[in-house]
Amino acid sequence: MTTLPLPPSLAATLPGRYYTDPDLFRTEQERVFERMWFCAVRCADLDKPGAFRTVQVGRESVLVVRSRTGALNAFLNVCRHRGARLCTDEQGEVRRALQCPYHAWTYGLDGKLIAAPDLTRMPDVDRSAYSLVGVALREWLGYAWVCLADEPPSFEDTVVGAAVERLGDKAAIDHYGTEELALGKRVTYDVRANWKLIVENFMECYHCATIHPELTDVLPEFAGGYAAQYYVGHGAEFGDGVRGFTVDGGEGFGTLPDVPLEQDRRYYAITVKPTVFVNLVPDHVILHRMFPLAEDRTVVECDWLYAPEVVASGADLSRSVQLFHRVNVQDFAACERTQPAMASRAYRDGGVLVPTEHHIGIFHAWLRGRLDAA
Repeated sequence: MTTLPLPPSLAATLPGRYYTDPDLFRTEQERVFERMWFCAVRCADLDKPGAFRTVQVGRESVLVVRSRTGALNAFLNVCRHRGARLCTDEQGEVRRALQCPYHAWTYGLDGKLIAAPDLTRMPDVDRSAYSLVGVALREWLGYAWVCLADEPPSFEDTVVGAAVERLGDKAAIDHYGTEELALGKRVTYDVRANWKLIVENFMECYHCATIHPELTDVLPEFAGGYAAQYYVGHGAEFGDGVRGFTVDGGEGFGTLPDVPLEQDRRYYAITVKPTVFVNLVPDHVILHRMFPLAEDRTVVECDWLYAPEVVASGADLSRSVQLFHRVNVQDFAACERTQPAMASRAYRDGGVLVPTEHHIGIFHAWLRGRLDAA
């Protein structure tokens, strides 16, 4: 196919193979997901010693467990004996230790090898040399973030910095007190699309007037394709007559106590590369975590977080949850409609970005830089 020069109004996207090539996806696993901070699990989900969850980070299964001291620890989910998967369940609880189901090598919740059959007959074995392989862990926004890199990048620059870059001030996200919020609803979506299509979709609103009628009723400026999250400090304002971030624009819940007047009645969206979206509205926070599993499959966990007293009261959250749930379903359906075309010769050289989408090119340049990194 002949590629014509693009007019100034249009910018090029990534070629189609970036969304379909298994080898390229493996490179992303190695150079993106395994080298950056990855939002793994909500801390409150692991509410007692021995509670654990396993998550896929790049090519690795990572085990996050609450220790007896109350701290969260993360390890590669691999027994040091013969490499068996230590925990085969996605989540669960152990009493005092983690035991491999293959040969019963047993580890403390701090990862130390504490027992194994016949180990006492091997006095030359240094148990400390066969502890589980630890993974760096940081807590922020009430979530445990892990990094597989031998030398993790600065958490403040790459994770917290994304909020500062978007909002202009770390305090602007601190006002929502996300660490203290309670889980009101969690929905898991199994999306048959490449993770980058989901990121690109979240980054632009050129599609909003087409597929998000409920959202544009609440946030009218989105109907014009305005990408609010790419203007520092700007939050999309609720429309006239809209009383809350709900599916019908009706009353939501009380504004979170520390949200200032200038942030009230506004929606803010933050992308924390590579796989997290944070959505801030006056009375709750919505956080998406993506788990890319293949070049054409991404699992997305979406949490709706509210003031603890709202959840404890048994309040009906459905109108509040339903708005962004519909947005998610609409967005993910669009991504799944797009995925098959990524393998078409019509998309071999990619597509185009209109002016309100040009900022997606920043994401593309960032990704290419990561993939080219040795």
